[in-house]
Amino acid sequence: MAITTTIGASRSTTSIAIIIIGLATLAAAHAGHGHAAEGSEMNKMPLDWIIILHIITQILVWLIVFPIGMVLGSSRSKWHVPVQSAAMLVTGCLGYLSGMKHKGRQYPTSVHSTMAGIIVPYLVAQAAMGIFLKLHVLENTKLRAWVVKLHGITGKTFPVVGWVQMIFGIATVGSYCRGGSLGQCVAHYLMGSAFIAYGVVYALLLHIGAKSAVRGGYSQDFVDSTVIMLWGIVNTFTEHHGGAWSHKDLQHTMLGVLWWCGGALGMFMARKGKRSIIPAGIIIMTGYVMSAHEQAMEISTKVHAIFGYTLMAAGLTRIIDICFISDQEESSNLRAFQHLPPYLLILSGSLFMSATDEELKVADSANFDHATYAMVIFSISFLLYLLVTTNINLYLHLTRDRNPAQQEQNKDTEMQQYERLSLEESSRQPHETIFDAAEHQ
Repeated sequence: MAITTTIGASRSTTSIAIIIIGLATLAAAHAGHGHAAEGSEMNKMPLDWIIILHIITQILVWLIVFPIGMVLGSSRSKWHVPVQSAAMLVTGCLGYLSGMKHKGRQYPTSVHSTMAGIIVPYLVAQAAMGIFLKLHVLENTKLRAWVVKLHGITGKTFPVVGWVQMIFGIATVGSYCRGGSLGQCVAHYLMGSAFIAYGVVYALLLHIGAKSAVRGGYSQDFVDSTVIMLWGIVNTFTEHHGGAWSHKDLQHTMLGVLWWCGGALGMFMARKGKRSIIPAGIIIMTGYVMSAHEQAMEISTKVHAIFGYTLMAAGLTRIIDICFISDQEESSNLRAFQHLPPYLLILSGSLFMSATDEELKVADSANFDHATYAMVIFSISFLLYLLVTTNINLYLHLTRDRNPAQQEQNKDTEMQQYERLSLEESSRQPHETIFDAAEHQ
């Protein structure tokens, strides 16, 4: 017992030391950061290996390690603190230092660097709360209870913060979204991220059960319809900025009208916990509109068309899931088809985020046609869905033994599968006839 306590204390001390080193590195790196003037020759220099190291490190830490640490924390695993401490150290010593001290191409002040300044105190606050909880001081007090809640909420925002900062980083390294391109970037990145988030939530509901995730008698379709309606209201009044109406202004504004009208109908039809195919229908209609969305460049028109077709496929597969497969019951046995709607939503979001004029001009200048460019996005979407499903399954694996009802259901399912296999095996065995019996005599 004493040995176990000593090991635990040593692990806690090591984790706290790692966190402090990482935080000190963050502060030192951020203090020494400078920026180049916008439009200078330094903005056009090649990327050096240090900034490439920064990109790779931060993607690995924020999109892989921190989310895994979040899952470990949500499942109360003993590995939560070591994993998050190591991630904090890596993002401080490698991520931030390489981002602040690199040579080669230099960048003007950007939203990415501004966000980095916000993330530093964000990480410091989260680490401070973690150290406070790890020291086990002020037990059974209201302060500690509030810190536990705040630490958990802040930890669950790590994937979102990492995603936002990654998008800002892409815009910075490519010198996108400046001047007149800002509006298009905001529209594509925001809407694309919304579709990806929709796919992530859909995957969560598939794995943990819609009844567990949506409380108060509201079905998933009611929540979806509400979000679509609110988004449509905003979109209706923000797409036209004065002057003559262009065909894009009209199309985008009417999309907003479609969303709030359809969303209102979906809310009514999905009341009292009922299922509704209206949100899926709105997705299909939106996909049809986007598939015919003419653009200035041929590659852009075709990529938008692929995005539209993907949206229509996502809506269609969701209708099939609602009408013929899903019953909102708790289940750990998903059918293969049920992975299609969330994956297609993530794919559609990835395509839309990658369909800005600036990004497609770069692709076109690199001799990418729309098919090759689409395959790159397909590959990225596979990796994103892999990250989502592995984290969900990790959480289910870590919490499986703590849910007696789920254990009992798993046992029943295993017994049913065993009985089915036994029946199939017996049916494959040849039946003995009277002639076979005569031969044995």
